[in-house]
Amino acid sequence: MDKATFAGTVDHTVLGPETTRAEALHVVEQAREYGMNACLPPCYIEEASKYEDVTLVTVVSFPHGQHSPETKRAEGVEAWKTGADELDVVCNRGRLLGDEPELFYEELAEIVAAVPIPVKVIIETSDLPVERIRQAAELAVEADADMLKTSTGFGEGGATVEDVELLSEYLPVKASGGIGEYEEAKAMIEAGAERIGASSGVALVEGFSE
Repeated sequence: MDKATFAGTVDHTVLGPETTRAEALHVVEQAREYGMNACLPPCYIEEASKYEDVTLVTVVSFPHGQHSPETKRAEGVEAWKTGADELDVVCNRGRLLGDEPELFYEELAEIVAAVPIPVKVIIETSDLPVERIRQAAELAVEADADMLKTSTGFGEGGATVEDVELLSEYLPVKASGGIGEYEEAKAMIEAGAERIGASSGVALVEGFSE
C-alpha cells in the first residue's frame, strides 16, 4: 500500500459537541489536501458539499443510537439529500441487550433501504460481549449494511485488533476510536480494516511508512 492509497482509507473526523462550522470546513480542507475522506456532524454537510472532490461521511443518531427508528431514517435521508456520500449509523445496543433483535434489524434495514449511499453500522464493540458483537454483525449483514464500524470514539473503549478481526468475518470494517498514530492504523489494516476513522488523520498520513 502506498501513501496515497493509505490516505484514501482514512476518514478524517471531527464530531465533538463543540465543533464549529469553521472547524468542520477546516477538516474538509485538510482531507482534500491529504487525499482523505472527511467525517463531519450532519449540520455542516450541506456547507461542506461544495468540496466535490472529498468523500463526505456523516453520522446518524450519534453517539448513543437511541433515537426513534423514524427519526434515524429521516436523519439518514436528510444527510444524503444535503450532500453526504456515506452514513455512519449508531446501532441501538439497548434493543440488542434487551433481546429485541427483530427491532434492531428492522431499524437498520429501513435506513439502508431509504438511501442510495453506503451505510456503516457503528457497533461500539467495547460495550458488548463477543456473542452480542457477533449478533449485531449478523443482523447488520441481514439488513444489507455495507460496513461495520467498531466505535463512536465517545465510549469508554475504542478499536482493537481483536474486534477488527472479528467484525471482518462479516463485512468490511471501519476501525475507529483511539487511533492516533500510523502504527496503530497499520495494525488495524493488517487485522482486516478497510477504513480508519480518526481525528488525527493528518498525523496518520504524515506518519505513513511502507
